[in-house]
Amino acid sequence: MITKMKKLSFLIHSKEYEGFLEHLRSLGIVHVIRKQQGTVQNEELQEDLNLLARCKNAIRELESSAKNEPMGSDPNGTTKGFAFDTPAKVLERFDILEADKVVQEQTLQALSRDRAQLLPWGDFEPSKVERLAAAGYNIGFYTCPLRAFKDEWTDKYGVIEIERDKQKVNFVTVTHNDVVPDIDAEQVQLPHMSLSAVESDIAKTKAAIDAIPAKLAQLSQVGIPVLEKAVKELENNIDFGRVRLTGEKLAADSLILLEGWIPAADVDEVSKALDMKGVFFDVEDPQPDDDIPIQLSNNKFAKLFEPLTKLYMLPTYQELDLTLFFAPFFMLFFGLCLGDTGYGLLMIVALPIFTKLFQLINPNFSKWLVVLFGASTMLCGLLSGTFFGFNMYDLDIPFVQKMKEILYTDNSTMFTVSLCIGVVQILFGMAIKAVNLSIQCGVKYALGTIGWLVLLITVGVSVLAGFEFSNPVVMGILIAAAVLIFLFNSPGKNPLLNIGLGLWDTYNMATGLLGDVLSYVRLFALGLSGGILANVFNSMAVGMAPDNKVAGFIVMVLIFVIGHALNIFMNILGAIVHPMRLTFVEFFKNSGYTGGGTEYKPFKITN
Repeated sequence: MITKMKKLSFLIHSKEYEGFLEHLRSLGIVHVIRKQQGTVQNEELQEDLNLLARCKNAIRELESSAKNEPMGSDPNGTTKGFAFDTPAKVLERFDILEADKVVQEQTLQALSRDRAQLLPWGDFEPSKVERLAAAGYNIGFYTCPLRAFKDEWTDKYGVIEIERDKQKVNFVTVTHNDVVPDIDAEQVQLPHMSLSAVESDIAKTKAAIDAIPAKLAQLSQVGIPVLEKAVKELENNIDFGRVRLTGEKLAADSLILLEGWIPAADVDEVSKALDMKGVFFDVEDPQPDDDIPIQLSNNKFAKLFEPLTKLYMLPTYQELDLTLFFAPFFMLFFGLCLGDTGYGLLMIVALPIFTKLFQLINPNFSKWLVVLFGASTMLCGLLSGTFFGFNMYDLDIPFVQKMKEILYTDNSTMFTVSLCIGVVQILFGMAIKAVNLSIQCGVKYALGTIGWLVLLITVGVSVLAGFEFSNPVVMGILIAAAVLIFLFNSPGKNPLLNIGLGLWDTYNMATGLLGDVLSYVRLFALGLSGGILANVFNSMAVGMAPDNKVAGFIVMVLIFVIGHALNIFMNILGAIVHPMRLTFVEFFKNSGYTGGGTEYKPFKITN
């Protein structure tokens, strides 16, 4: 359900505004209406936003370095002798290391290019070439295609071949300084370093680059706590700054108007606190056109499923919160999709591991939600009798055979059960839609939906019970439903228009309802495919085991564990995604859920 809200309007003297905001933040209950006035133009706020972004980026990089590098001693003196007690100092050191990494990588690229140029010419000292030039001999480095090379250059210009392959020739010329070789070849300008010197510099540069992650890891030990504390302070400062800027200035800027929302149950507590401070405020009921923040307030069971509602979108203030209504279905859907008693038992036994796995999908999933999913999987697994892919009902044990008589459901029946579950949830969603319309607009706006609900239920009951549609009672109910569908689907409009809209709704219902119901076949299909895969891994484990007892046992266990681990992971993902699809598309659509509510976020200090 949705918490009832009240609107608060404050009128504060501009000189007392910041002190009032501090007091309001200490209460930690009021959701301030953020108008974002002046946010972009405020330099102080922009500086905090930029610093917050830098701190978060540094934390991500430092955490990554801490994971990838061992936390040992500090041989390079990264933290020794430095007091990283402020975020500015941590960021300064972080920026230095990051800049050094960029410079070293650029240097390595340049050295690598130099090395590639020098490799064909071998390892020689450029200083010796310079000494020859001083003695009157010029050394030229040339390259040309093999077909363009002329042997006559050897005698004329003292050509010495350095390297020859199928495509080109690399050679040097040795001439007096006053002789300019007249040859059709490309002259090569080599770096003023020897190959050995370049390779030495490359090794040093690589060592410097390799040392940076270790330095970042060392910095993370002292830097991350400092930055995390700074992030909290900055977030609080930014939140305070945004609220400060959202106030509307009145009476020549001497007064400031601020508006917000508060749960109705907390009005008395906040009123007393504000009265003690002498603050002028007014409490009002919400108006239909207000953007009222949404705070979900459910029982312990439904609260576990609230992350799923928030994953889609929150309801508006005027409509029903569907969390409690879809929660039992979702739990059942998960169990049917996974559908193995052994898998469900493993989820409960290895609860911490599976909780971490589920939190990779949504960090807000609770361990108790995992317990519910595990219990549902165990119960649904009893329908097929599978336990890690094995058929429990093959065991000749009286208790097991008794369970088989009560619970066993073959594939044909499971297919039908999946469709029946779809029909029930869709009809339930239509009933919720009728209630929602009655609450928001009045009962007369729900008559069309009620007509479809009565029509579908009457047809279904008649078919199952064997009643003839010519039966007077059945006929009377169907006629009454048709009247509601064709004449009361849009109150206040022309009857002919209503009939046209009724025909359009009939077309949509005929085409859409069948597709919606068939979507629930995925519950049967996923459970069946998971069971088949589990059985395949069991067969592989037995069939691929060597004859040697020890080696055979080890191979069998490895295939069994790895195979079922993969199957559980893939099927858990499917058992979350596909029930979400059924909930968010089929159920929410037929229940008339619009969503789009704003989450209730009270103005308070976060720790």
